[in-house]
Amino acid sequence: MPEQRPPSVPAESLREFGETLRGDLLLPDDPAYDEARTVWNAMIDRYPAAIARCAGAADVMASVNFVADNDLLVSVYGGGHNIAGNAVTDDGFVIDCSQMKSVRIDPGAKVAQVEPGVVLNEFDHEAQAFGLATPVGYNSTTGIAGLTLGGGFGWLSRKYGLTADNLRAVDIVTADGTLRRASEEENEDLFWGVRGGGGNFGVVTNFEFDLHPVGPEVLSGALVHPFEDAADRLREYREVVADAPEELAAWFVIRHAPPLPFLAEEWHGKKVLLFAVFYAGDVADGEEAVKPLRELGDPVADAITPHQYAEWQSAFDGLLAPGARNYWKSHNFVEMTDGMIENFVEYGEKIPTPLSEIAVAHLGGAINDVPVDATAYPHRDAEFLMNLHTRWEDPAMDDECIEWARELYEAMKPHATGGVYANFIPEEVGEEQAAYRENYERLVELKDEYDPENRFRRNQNVTPTA
Repeated sequence: MPEQRPPSVPAESLREFGETLRGDLLLPDDPAYDEARTVWNAMIDRYPAAIARCAGAADVMASVNFVADNDLLVSVYGGGHNIAGNAVTDDGFVIDCSQMKSVRIDPGAKVAQVEPGVVLNEFDHEAQAFGLATPVGYNSTTGIAGLTLGGGFGWLSRKYGLTADNLRAVDIVTADGTLRRASEEENEDLFWGVRGGGGNFGVVTNFEFDLHPVGPEVLSGALVHPFEDAADRLREYREVVADAPEELAAWFVIRHAPPLPFLAEEWHGKKVLLFAVFYAGDVADGEEAVKPLRELGDPVADAITPHQYAEWQSAFDGLLAPGARNYWKSHNFVEMTDGMIENFVEYGEKIPTPLSEIAVAHLGGAINDVPVDATAYPHRDAEFLMNLHTRWEDPAMDDECIEWARELYEAMKPHATGGVYANFIPEEVGEEQAAYRENYERLVELKDEYDPENRFRRNQNVTPTA
């Protein structure tokens, strides 16, 4: 059901409000408006009534109050990378935090203070100056805010947990316009909710993270196999990762091979199975840990070698560049069954475009050491996560590409946990219960307390009781 259009606010009232901001208020006639309303997924083409480009917490507080006073539909823009395009909304008011980009590292305490407009490569750049990092995502242009609030996982997560597990505190503007600090010592209930409960409770103006010694050099890279060997290799892979140390993350992807520099030209454009491998520890120890993977079959390329950590973090950015049309479907799994492998091969044969891929992340480890009720993020049983990165450029292919993703998603249901990572839900399809699972009712209680009018509902929404 589409959102009801909010009451209009006279342009003059908006302009008067804009004059109170330290940042800028963009209206549809502003030259910067079109760029500001653009998000990563080219399927999203929305026209907000106004975009408040906030310069700090005071601007955010003022914007939240203005939205409430005028009963406006509101969305919050951090990195603009969300697959569903929740950062922007037609006819509504965008609280745009993308210009809030401070990153402050305390190397002695191993703590980072990060504003909500920061993207992952900016965070990594500052932290790696001190040989430090926290677990973040696998596409370095992703925004830290949405990633963290949904949980956040990446190459370091089997060793150090989710991004949200490494969160020490937040400063957050709740629906009443109040700036609150939430941590294990202050507003503990709210702190529980922001670690996996998405943007349901307000606008975070600062994230405080724990950091860990990482790199600057790590063992990482790719093993590439012919697609026709995929079934055998995946059955063998399943046995190898069952005994893998938590420092080792071994993901896999089925797709048409991009023109990777380490891959012979004859393989460019051909369908392949690619293992992406990362070791969160000493490079020499990593060489031992990856041996069983290197011994699988006869790869057409082996590019596992020491890399700079920040380099590896951005290694796959080109495969998920902005500007394409995107539709994702995702499942969590506690094990990899024979039926799953059969589906991967069957639907791998039918991948609709050269930009699309079946991607499976290797989870478990430290993520699953955290109790289900310790944070709002509930998926502490998942060992594997499938995300169908369905990507294309021609709008005429929308139906074909979406149908392929939905069919594979349905085929995988019998093997899945029934849970889904909130950040990978592509549309409003009623998957909130699957996103929050057994923690949903507690999230409703928090919503009742901090946002009873559901002001913040452009997200994977928790509906308040009222």
